[in-house]
Amino acid sequence: NPVSSRFTRLIVEAQSWISIRTLAVTEFLTVPRDVASLRQRNAELEIEVAQLQTQVIDLQQKVTETNILSALVDFARANPEYSYKAAVVIGLDPSPFLRYVIINIGSNQGILPGMPVVTDKGLVGRVDAVIAEAARVQLMTDAASAVNVRMQSSDTEAILVGSVTGDLSLDMISQDATVTVGDVALTSGLGGSYPPNLLVGQVISVRKLDYELFQQAAIQPNVDFNRLGFLMVITNFAPVEITPLIATPGP
Repeated sequence: NPVSSRFTRLIVEAQSWISIRTLAVTEFLTVPRDVASLRQRNAELEIEVAQLQTQVIDLQQKVTETNILSALVDFARANPEYSYKAAVVIGLDPSPFLRYVIINIGSNQGILPGMPVVTDKGLVGRVDAVIAEAARVQLMTDAASAVNVRMQSSDTEAILVGSVTGDLSLDMISQDATVTVGDVALTSGLGGSYPPNLLVGQVISVRKLDYELFQQAAIQPNVDFNRLGFLMVITNFAPVEITPLIATPGP
């Protein structure tokens, strides 16, 4: 028995030694093949992930566009007195000193210079120039833009002007008028360039000095002019040119 046990133990140790080295050799021979297979599978998974990410981005974009279009439809239903044509912004003015965008509809779709342009958030500007299949829109933030507005709470009249930086301000506010932060500005319809009661923005600061003839106020527009995508052109409003009727001082 002792001899048999010792002999058996030697056989087991020999088998263990052989097994360990056999496994080591097998792993050494098979690992390169496994690594190559894993690398190939990893590359396939990375391609699938990239495709899925692209699909997610496309779906998110479609959801955003659907929400915007739904809001525009709601705005049109809430303001049935106007007729609208939907447009997409297809270009921006390259000059850093001008505030214009190009839309994808033009005279072939009935667009004319002077037509107001809005989003569901409020006034954007008006059509400035038109060709057959596109039109240029002057934003109300442009330095050459001037819009007659009124304060919703007090009916105080003022002129909304743009600037080179894109900031909006209210000029020609009477010193006797009360304008406070948070007041809402709407188009007044005076001057004939825009229909009345289109939302413009809110007052964020007021500047009033006793020695000046008028107050001034800064306006935060309700429209995000950095993210213009879908717009609506009001097609049944005919702007009135009253410049020839405004008296000018003689020599």
